[in-house]
Amino acid sequence: MKADKILKYILQIAGLILINKAGFYIVEIFNLRIPGNVLGMILLFVLLWTRVVRLEWFEGAADFLVRHLSFFFVPISVGLMTLGGIIAENGIQLAVILVLSAIVGMVFAGGTSHVLVKRKGGEKAGNSSAHDL
Repeated sequence: MKADKILKYILQIAGLILINKAGFYIVEIFNLRIPGNVLGMILLFVLLWTRVVRLEWFEGAADFLVRHLSFFFVPISVGLMTLGGIIAENGIQLAVILVLSAIVGMVFAGGTSHVLVKRKGGEKAGNSSAHDL
């Protein structure tokens, strides 16, 4: 039973890697100015949205990867340790940029969710209470 589950995860991760590599390949062929991994995520979204691939095909591996997401940040953290001089020289600027980008991200995420809740609430209540939210 456990071997079946491991094989299933391996196949699901291989599928995700193939879609990611397809994004890199498309970027290279068409000389696009977008990172290949971003195009791979867009490609996965489009494939899921159009139901060319089903969520169940990747759900197990995706849950596994999300559960172990913090493990993937270890190499980044170790790499940052080698950049101590740069961080010491430009720490204030980096901190300001990080804080401002976090605020901008939260504002856009909050605004988007507010609009979606307003729209969904209006549909459920017959559009009369959409203005009350």
